[in-house]
Amino acid sequence: MATPTSPAFLLLLLHVFLFLLCSSKKGHAVSANRTTKNHFHNVPANSLLPSSVCDQSTKVFNRASSLKVVSKYGPCSVTGDLKTFPSAAEIVLQDDLRVKSLRTRLSMNSSTTGVLGEKKTTIPSTRYGGYTVAVGLGTPKKDFSLIFDTGSDLTWTQCEPCLGGCFPQKEEKFDPTKSTSYKNLSCLSEPCKSIAKESIQRCSSGTCLYGVQYGSGYTVGFLATETLTITPSDVFENFVIGCGEQNDGKFSGEAGLLGLGRSSIALPSQTSSKYKNLFSYCLPASSSSAGHLSFGGEVSNAAKFTPITIKFKEFYGLDVAGISVGGRKLAIDASVFKTGGTIIDSGTTLTYLPSTAFSALSSAFQEMMKKYTLTNGTSGFQPCYDFSKNANDPITIPKISIFFEGGVEVDIDVSGIMLAVNGLKEVCLAFRDNRNDKDVAIFGNLQQKTYEVVYDVAKGMVGFARGGC
Repeated sequence: MATPTSPAFLLLLLHVFLFLLCSSKKGHAVSANRTTKNHFHNVPANSLLPSSVCDQSTKVFNRASSLKVVSKYGPCSVTGDLKTFPSAAEIVLQDDLRVKSLRTRLSMNSSTTGVLGEKKTTIPSTRYGGYTVAVGLGTPKKDFSLIFDTGSDLTWTQCEPCLGGCFPQKEEKFDPTKSTSYKNLSCLSEPCKSIAKESIQRCSSGTCLYGVQYGSGYTVGFLATETLTITPSDVFENFVIGCGEQNDGKFSGEAGLLGLGRSSIALPSQTSSKYKNLFSYCLPASSSSAGHLSFGGEVSNAAKFTPITIKFKEFYGLDVAGISVGGRKLAIDASVFKTGGTIIDSGTTLTYLPSTAFSALSSAFQEMMKKYTLTNGTSGFQPCYDFSKNANDPITIPKISIFFEGGVEVDIDVSGIMLAVNGLKEVCLAFRDNRNDKDVAIFGNLQQKTYEVVYDVAKGMVGFARGGC
């Protein structure tokens, strides 16, 4: 299993990059929601499999400040192999790595002010769980496909001349020498001081360099300002970005990341004068359709809101109040969810639950799925079922709801309840066991599908509206 890059190694990369910089003498920088009863989904077995055709008729949310969202994988992908889907083992491996990264950040002592090289800064990996959007950078504008990530703050893209090496991407890499609006930031600038709290930071002739490590890679380069174009009418000058010239990681053709986290350097804060620290997204039911990422505007009247907890400064934390299966509320003590807390995350695929909660969910689910053939499970998934003999038959799946503080119920779309990990021979519950009740739980993107998830950061609330896409 891959392990997070060590801070010492990241610091070494910065020094190598500085050496290369000096040497080069360059100074720039399934959404069929039919039900047999109120509390059960009744869907064709084949609908649980990924489609090989992109639905071009998909309705994308019609809002002025809105971007089209597609999965990194599948027929609608603009960067990856249109026919390639990650295996179950790959999903679990990368999810586990990302969750480990999230927990590493949470375990950091935010009051530590020691040597920069001693700081443990790990940003979550986003390889398999990611969704991409296209934004414009530079003057004249060039479009780049970026993974949007609520668990990351810095927006960055790969930059020429890639002195330290870059990973392959589909589009041409950003060349700052061809943009009239690109400016490197000085080490005395406020953004440089801010990024030092979240990454390794160094200077080169007064110019700010950054180094951010990920669960499965890193980016090192210049901290700069550039013109960001969300839509033709939404253009932001002097937007702080990372111009990465030494990058590595498990990317699949994307150019970098769009940071939607909670720090002052994240996009919601940088665009707050226009968007009022408000954004939302809807992740499509399958990789063969599209969703949206929207900024500002009016909040859906259908959205039900729950508070963002003060437990986590770095992430969007929510208070889970309970779980129901097939309309039956599970007998789980509230303290089970409060011990480690819960984070909602756009980049983790599966939902990770405290062991006590997962055990109750799994037992209730199996009880209501008795008529189907239970398998031995695979790649860390349990329970799993063999639907290969039911390919042309409807499958009855109990509904699962997650309840959040304030009486908010998220009735998970059927596309987020089970995952086909080996065709119809192995279709598994799309939740993971934390293996204890102490670690933070994660509300993953699979369970967020088809909801418009609204982040009203200014008011400290996250909302959920059915039928977002």
